Amino acid sequence: MRIKALSAALIFGLAACGGDEPADQPAPDTDAPAADQAPAAQDADWFQVDEDAQTVTIDLVAGSSNANNYWNYNGLYGGDGEITVPEGFTVTINFSNQDPGMGHSVGIGEAQATYPASYSSPEPVFEGGMSSNPTSMTESTMPGESETITFVAETAGEYALICYVTGHAANGMILPFIVSDDGSHGVQM
Repeated sequence: MRIKALSAALIFGLAACGGDEPADQPAPDTDAPAADQAPAAQDADWFQVDEDAQTVTIDLVAGSSNANNYWNYNGLYGGDGEITVPEGFTVTINFSNQDPGMGHSVGIGEAQATYPASYSSPEPVFEGGMSSNPTSMTESTMPGESETITFVAETAGEYALICYVTGHAANGMILPFIVSDDGSHGVQM
């Protein structure tokens, strides 16, 4: 009997709600991104674009924080964050390593669902898009060292900044790198 009374109250309450929204409800926020839309690009002091010169400069720091055992780029790892550059722009990456105890590398490679534990002889997707000795634990960009790489982002697509030192990419030292065909650019964090 008690269940019937509760069921009737629930049905009556649902029927009373009706299909119209009450007038005192706030209007939906039309400036908010849709649920299926990516968050807007943010300003990052380590990412600069010169549209007139068609250049992008990225100051990329390996081990900038102790996040992920220092295996991060500007504190980002595991696919968090995203860099977008326009197709055809010249990209310069000023790469430095602040990890106190480990060498790191950076190269532009194909985006993958999972990354292997090791690479025998990686090739960058864009000529010039890889730091020197990228797989070496002793000859890559070592703690306190820096290196500059420059390449043209000549083909739109989904790529990644990858540390090719054994085990690093498989443990999250990757950062999505998008080359846009519509001129969009920025950093999402």
